[in-house]
Amino acid sequence: MNHIRFWIVLGGLLLVAPSAFGQMKGWELGAWAGGSNYFGDLNTNWRINRTQLAGGAVMRYNFNDRLALRFGLSAGSLSATDSDSKNVFEQRRNLSFKTALFDGGAFFEFNFLPYVHGHRDYYYTPFVFVGPAFFNFSPKAELNGETYKLREYGTEGQFRGEEYNSTQGALAYGVGFKLDLSYRWSINVEVSGRKLFTDYLDDVSGNYADPSDLISLHGDVAAALADRSVEPKIGAAGRQRGNGKSNDMYVFAGVGLVYYFGQIRCPEFLR
Repeated sequence: MNHIRFWIVLGGLLLVAPSAFGQMKGWELGAWAGGSNYFGDLNTNWRINRTQLAGGAVMRYNFNDRLALRFGLSAGSLSATDSDSKNVFEQRRNLSFKTALFDGGAFFEFNFLPYVHGHRDYYYTPFVFVGPAFFNFSPKAELNGETYKLREYGTEGQFRGEEYNSTQGALAYGVGFKLDLSYRWSINVEVSGRKLFTDYLDDVSGNYADPSDLISLHGDVAAALADRSVEPKIGAAGRQRGNGKSNDMYVFAGVGLVYYFGQIRCPEFLR
């Protein structure tokens, strides 16, 4: 408990204490562009060969030269296929997915160095951030030239109305680097990840369902989507299809351009 109290007090002091370099308060607004990548049941060896384009907008309020509250909205896409894997089972499983991705959240940001726009010495800093996020997804796959929304077919035996939610929460975290281009403009480079509370980002998590149950629930297409393995088929009822013990995740990486609306304020004791 003493350690917890120490960090709470330290965080409060950092938030409210005036800086010797001038209090930088105010809003920033910007946009970023880069890439998004998925890791999970269809990418177990951390491949980055299917990184997709991504981008977004960011709005930040600076409490001082160390702490800020940031709001972000991002969009991108994710995809993966077992055909890229070197694992024999995954190659035979032959599953794949793609999804559009929409992401938003609010994050607390901490600068490792004092950061003041327009300052001769304190114009750059590495930083970290963490906070709650939400995301929307809809995994799809192609079968015989047609594209299907996998969630609607209950590929692991989900009953109608019991499918996983397409909008869910996550924990966002990341690292980055800020650098002033001028008093108003700065460039931000960062990498961020999302700790998800679902393993169905790729529509794969548990075991194969009984094909006859899938047909009765959702039709022949559901059974075909659930088991897309090469002959001889491996999708026997109860056989492992994914790893439900480890949730999926995705990452963003990008470069942003940010405009500062605030003013640099002198510390009280210098006025």
